[in-house]
Amino acid sequence: MRPYYALAALLFLAGCGNEPADDTVGTSVTPIRVETVAVTETDWPSTYEATGSIRARTTATISSKLMGYAREVRAQIGDRVREGQPLVVLDARDLDTSVARAEAGREEVKSAIPEAESAVALARAQLDLAQVTFHRIKDLLNKRSITNQEYDEASARLKAAQATLDMACARRAQSDAKMAQSEQEVRSAGIQRGYSEIIAPFSGTIITKSIDPGTLAVPGAPLFTIERAGAYRLEASVEESRLSLARVGKTVSITIDGIDRTFPARVAEVVPSVDAAARTGTVKIDLPSLPELRSGLFGRALFDTGGRKVLTVPSAGVMERGQLQSVYIAENNVAHTRLVTLGTRVKDKVEVLSGLNQGDRVIVPIPTSLADGAPIEVRQ
Repeated sequence: MRPYYALAALLFLAGCGNEPADDTVGTSVTPIRVETVAVTETDWPSTYEATGSIRARTTATISSKLMGYAREVRAQIGDRVREGQPLVVLDARDLDTSVARAEAGREEVKSAIPEAESAVALARAQLDLAQVTFHRIKDLLNKRSITNQEYDEASARLKAAQATLDMACARRAQSDAKMAQSEQEVRSAGIQRGYSEIIAPFSGTIITKSIDPGTLAVPGAPLFTIERAGAYRLEASVEESRLSLARVGKTVSITIDGIDRTFPARVAEVVPSVDAAARTGTVKIDLPSLPELRSGLFGRALFDTGGRKVLTVPSAGVMERGQLQSVYIAENNVAHTRLVTLGTRVKDKVEVLSGLNQGDRVIVPIPTSLADGAPIEVRQ
């Protein structure tokens, strides 16, 4: 039996050794089809950046011309007000009394005018009668029908009538003068009372407020600060060596970080003095009317200083991971990651400071599945 078992074991092992082994078939990786752009030299604008803050072109500090307690305060910080809108109403009861007194004086003078006019009319009538009588007496004197005494009396009466008319006219003129004076007093009292209502000098936004109901308003003490609506400028600090770039009327590019806007604007004013400590001058640039603008926003002004040749790549070919910037370049049908240092951006291109050479092929756009070392097929 032992030979039988030995033969069976040998046949079993032989059968196991003859089973076909598993062959692993290597699968080929499909290349990713990409497009490339050559790194080239480009005429690149050279700029100088100056920073500053947004300021209103027109700012007014509003104060009272009268001393009085605030009865109503109709504006708060941040409110947009229109020209002529009441901001504060002061207690003006004493001013109302002054207006009433002035109006009463005017009415008193006005009531005396008819009497003065009547006196003038009566004096004129008496003068007319005295003149007629005098001429008759004179004719009779020429005919020697009356005495010289009677003629002298008629002449005296004529002169007296003329004096009476002159006096009546003078009183009438005094009444007119008093009437004009009383009218002026009424207007003055009205103006004083008008000062009890403090209004906005122009349309704008309330920036500061230092009065509340019941507060005593003192002449000259600031109550509000208001900025004119839609009129802002960037006041940028420019190095004294670069002030020659800022000329009145020159167009510059403005970027406002707070509203993420870039737009052109014109230089309106270059302050002639220079800060001796900072060695900078102030350049004021008028901004277009934008509803998002506010005083205090940070802004940048880019002054054109000419052009230069730089290497550029499309912005769409740049990857940013934290502080690192990189691109994919195509070499021998393989994608390789290349770290780069970038400069300024203009439209859809970015300046390359280091990491690439002219003629390198940058993959643009970047496929989502692309990785370093991946095989690629460049589209022609």
